Amino acid sequence: MNHPDKTNLNTPDIENVNVIDFDPMPSPEEIHARVPLSPKVANTVMQGREALRNILDRTDKRLFVVVGPCSIHDPVAGLEYARRLKTLADEVSDTLVLVMRVYFEKPRTTTGWKGYINDPDMDDTFLVNKGMEKARCFLRDVAEIGLPAGTEALDPIAPQFLGDLITWTAIGARTTESQTHREISSGLSTPVGFKNGTNGDVGIAVNAILSASRPHSFLGINGQGRTSIVRTRGNPYGHIVLRGGDGRPNYDTVSVSMAEEALKKAKLAANIVVDCSHANSAKNPELQPLVIADLVHQVRLGNRSLVGMMIESNLEAGNQPIPADLSQLKYGCSVTDGCVDWNTTEKMLRDAAALLRDVLPQRNQ
Repeated sequence: MNHPDKTNLNTPDIENVNVIDFDPMPSPEEIHARVPLSPKVANTVMQGREALRNILDRTDKRLFVVVGPCSIHDPVAGLEYARRLKTLADEVSDTLVLVMRVYFEKPRTTTGWKGYINDPDMDDTFLVNKGMEKARCFLRDVAEIGLPAGTEALDPIAPQFLGDLITWTAIGARTTESQTHREISSGLSTPVGFKNGTNGDVGIAVNAILSASRPHSFLGINGQGRTSIVRTRGNPYGHIVLRGGDGRPNYDTVSVSMAEEALKKAKLAANIVVDCSHANSAKNPELQPLVIADLVHQVRLGNRSLVGMMIESNLEAGNQPIPADLSQLKYGCSVTDGCVDWNTTEKMLRDAAALLRDVLPQRNQ
């Protein structure tokens, strides 16, 4: 005889049908305790954020440049890059604020290596707990060198683990339209750059800036790792990042002017950052110097909306596939998108600083 209260014993599983396991993850507070901030690190982050806010508010006449590897996979090479960049940052600091590009998460259209947090050993073991702590260590070490760091917010809970070490945040072209990422951005402590859509649609980014500037309430985690209702006040420092789309660039004067009009129509500040890679360089990293030269020329001719640039740069030029034998990896060379090498990076930024040094002090007057 079947008892009504026991019929569930014969019911097929209806939850987590395709889930293999739930591996435990340390809480944000536990990761913070293992990798704490020193006073110097905290100062680097805070001063970097203040500089960027001042640039966006137009009380600082400089431009900011987010420059560095497409993604971090080797912390040793990454820190060598950071030390070189710090020296260059000090050299051009009167004209440019350099922020190191430190990307740990890589969005994928289909498959591929998803980044240092997701798979730090690059062997499909996906030790996210290890990757998160190592990522925090790397960000701390970059800040100890004295460099602010910029990254892409992809995973919705990662900011709880790393947010106190970030100076600037990007929302990628694939996620700018995502409600989740707009909500997250409304609570981030950093200025946030929203990229136009992969098809080049600028309206997506404009709507994202508007959304992120408003208060939101959404599901997230707190410092103890407990699921919580996160309530935000809104982020006033959202801005647009032009990265081209559908194989066409959008850094030219006409495209920049159209972006200005879209921002003006939405009653937003005309703050525009240009990503010199992706479609803006036809996915050819060696074209990035030409993009920067064009942007510098626009500023010298009187443009007032361009406030920053992004560059994909590494110790060595180009990129490489991930080999089965990781000892065969070429040191200082990207395993994701191709980059320009260090010598090219130095020349680009020194040339830009030299050409802008006498122009920026009079800008916006």
